[in-house]
Amino acid sequence: MENGYLSRYFTGIVLKRLTEVETNPAVSNQHEYNARKPMDKIFGTETPRKEFEASFLYINDEIVLNAEGKMTWYDARYNHPTRTEWRFYFQTTEVSKRAKAGDSLFICKKTDNTLLIIVAQKDTTVENQLYWLFGFTGMDTEKFVSRTEFDIGNEQTELAVRMILELIGIEYEDHSAELYSDLMMSEFRGGFPTTREFSAFARRTVKDVDPIEDPDTALLKWINREEALFRIMEQYLIKNRLQKGFVSNGKVDVDGFIQFSLSVHNRRKSRAGLALENHVEVLLKSWNISYSHTPVTENRSKPDFIFPCIEAYKDNSYPEKYLTMLGVKSSCKDRWRQVLSEADRIEKKHLLTLESAISENQTNEMIDKKLQLTIPSPIHDTYTQKQRMWLYTVRMFLKEVESRQNYLK
Repeated sequence: MENGYLSRYFTGIVLKRLTEVETNPAVSNQHEYNARKPMDKIFGTETPRKEFEASFLYINDEIVLNAEGKMTWYDARYNHPTRTEWRFYFQTTEVSKRAKAGDSLFICKKTDNTLLIIVAQKDTTVENQLYWLFGFTGMDTEKFVSRTEFDIGNEQTELAVRMILELIGIEYEDHSAELYSDLMMSEFRGGFPTTREFSAFARRTVKDVDPIEDPDTALLKWINREEALFRIMEQYLIKNRLQKGFVSNGKVDVDGFIQFSLSVHNRRKSRAGLALENHVEVLLKSWNISYSHTPVTENRSKPDFIFPCIEAYKDNSYPEKYLTMLGVKSSCKDRWRQVLSEADRIEKKHLLTLESAISENQTNEMIDKKLQLTIPSPIHDTYTQKQRMWLYTVRMFLKEVESRQNYLK
């Protein structure tokens, strides 16, 4: 990922904390966002009125709301001989109704001259992620700031960038895997293989990793490559299906189109988690670590991994301090709590995720619940210094499990 990558999508961004005047109709019904100087920089003042097509997004760690509308940047005192008074008017939408004072407002001007207006709920993981993505980390957001240059560009954090952009509805452009397109189509004959087969193919195309010396980088590069290859394959299959059309017996097959659309969406969701499990398994085998994958424990729960094996877990004479459980989730948000009840014998559980910039409220709760978060080391950069002192890297987790296994040999 080259430096300044976000410039492909945005020409400028304004960030501010919303106030009561901007969000509460009982206080004011002006329907205007206030951030004069940063907006001058992004929108200019050379003409008295500009109207923009806009997409609105309200987002927190549980829901995403979308709306479409317009934004108007105008000088309310255009006819005054000496004064100007620039305002930014917004229409009422489900997004504006949901916004509260203290939430973060991102006014993003895109390269096509449309706007993406994001309201991120205060103190959420997604708010942290957007601050990091747009380079506003550590800034005084009680005021307002703007940015027209974007210097984020690190191959090691590319996955985090991809996940956040797609969360806000922007398709990540990645041409790194196009070299393998013909080989992939030939090998899989233009159809999707199993997730395990696809993961193995993706790993074979990544040559510059060492899963023993640097498992964190290996895992990220494998996942990134698989994601890029998946999108190439997906686009190929979707184009082929759309070219055939959705007509049955001379009538437009609406149900068929909806079912196809849902299948695309569901495949994207289910594949990501399974792919991560596949690559984690390869790391475990590279380190000669014994494990059971998705065994059945209490109440028919199926933790992703039990170490050293499910037989040891079910043997009450086996010391609990040498048992380990690992949950694997490509993104976690509030879903991390699911792993807490998946292995009753193991008090301290581990969760491996690719989620960036999880809020301190969430990680504090994880600590309280005795859940150890494991994240590839490059993604640690998206967390606060305090959080980094507690986070595990993938290598740290592997070393810990290896030491428990070796102790009993």
